[in-house]
Amino acid sequence: MYNSHEQAKREIIEAGNKLYTAGFVAANDGNITAKMDDGSVWCTPTGVSKGGMTEDMLVRIDAQGNVLEGSLKVSSEIALHLAIYRENPDLGGIVHAHGPGATAWAAYGKAWDMAISLDSALSLGVVPCVPFAITGSKALAESAAPYCKDHTAVLLEHHGAVTWGNSVKQALFRTEVLEHTFRVYANMRAFGEVRLLSEAQLDEVELVKKKFGIVNQRAKGRKE
Repeated sequence: MYNSHEQAKREIIEAGNKLYTAGFVAANDGNITAKMDDGSVWCTPTGVSKGGMTEDMLVRIDAQGNVLEGSLKVSSEIALHLAIYRENPDLGGIVHAHGPGATAWAAYGKAWDMAISLDSALSLGVVPCVPFAITGSKALAESAAPYCKDHTAVLLEHHGAVTWGNSVKQALFRTEVLEHTFRVYANMRAFGEVRLLSEAQLDEVELVKKKFGIVNQRAKGRKE
């Protein structure tokens, strides 16, 4: 959560540039929000490339979605973001992107639950997948929001992914780890074997998660 409007806006712009440069969004895809300690939320506008934003394009709204600052139209996915903030008031940032890896896996309509790397097991754990719902719909918001207390990300079937954290920067990092995880998985498949961390190794991961206050569901490991 933010107490500086300038920091919140700066981190949104930086995240948008990184998402666009990395190819995690195309055209005017995706949206980013930052929550202030007064409950208001800075949002990316609709119809604008996340790689070409300036701070004056951002819109600030209250918890009900009423515009407080800004002249552009707020993102069409704002209902999703506000539902997540209502569900978990401790969050400070949300990133919704259409990374190729996450979007491809989301097309299966299945959760990601394999512990294929330390970073994936530590930062993501299990990533649920919610059923397809049209962008901006109440159904999409209501299906994704309940996962934000005990997961760090959620997949949207045939759509993309949403990550969250105590800041926009942390949410962005989780988007990056998610995409990296799917690239690693694709490479493992190319080598012919998907080898998971062992359950004993995951026991060690759980201790690290507890130490740093990381909350997510334990991913599946291999039996030995």
